[in-house]
Amino acid sequence: MIQKKICLLGAFAVGKTSLVQRYVNSLFSDKYLTTLGVKIDKKVVTVDDQDVNLMIWDLAGEDEFMTVRMSYLRGSSGFLLVADGTRLDTLETAKRLKEKIEIEMGPKPLILLINKSDVEDEWQISVDDIADLITNGWTVYKTSAKSGDYVEHVFQDLTLKMVSE
Repeated sequence: MIQKKICLLGAFAVGKTSLVQRYVNSLFSDKYLTTLGVKIDKKVVTVDDQDVNLMIWDLAGEDEFMTVRMSYLRGSSGFLLVADGTRLDTLETAKRLKEKIEIEMGPKPLILLINKSDVEDEWQISVDDIADLITNGWTVYKTSAKSGDYVEHVFQDLTLKMVSE
């Protein structure tokens, strides 16, 4: 069985922990839990008839006072960057994190999740913002930890990209 490390990164309160809980345990809670440092979950999935042990690192959010420890990224095979559709500034944080990852790690499979698609009518991130990202080579999904929209698909897509590398 192969083992792959995935890191979830993004600003505070974008839904990283909720996305992991939805994926690993099929659960959602409205309670906000701040991640301190890193929380690690695991899940075994099958991709192309091959079992893959995913080690999912949920990293504490980044803002002007707290930055991601680059040492946490070592050994990662892929990344999920998470932005909150209702907060445009979280997209800017995701863009900065992508630059940091590429400088530290080189090219790695990376997907941007714009979370909270269940309240898309409240979004500050526009269709044009998303189109610009896609034009610039980003893989982007609209997700909802609450409803589960595209959560399973995103992890499956990233796993396939990592295994195919």
